[in-house]
Amino acid sequence: MIATMLVDIDHLLADPIYSPNRCSINFHILHSYYAMGVYVVLFYFKKFRIISVGLLFHLFTDFIDCLFMK
Repeated sequence: MIATMLVDIDHLLADPIYSPNRCSINFHILHSYYAMGVYVVLFYFKKFRIISVGLLFHLFTDFIDCLFMK
């Protein structure tokens, strides 16, 4: 589950890399709605289920951050 935090590597492609007022959801490639769909599909394969849960939980926590941004 901790390894799923590597999904944040797509932040390195953004300019600037970190912006405190930017919502990650649907801004970064691995945080897009298309990627979420792939993560949901991965959930149905037993071999990838724990990875999928970790990725979806990561996106869920990023979404919560978006709700409480200034």
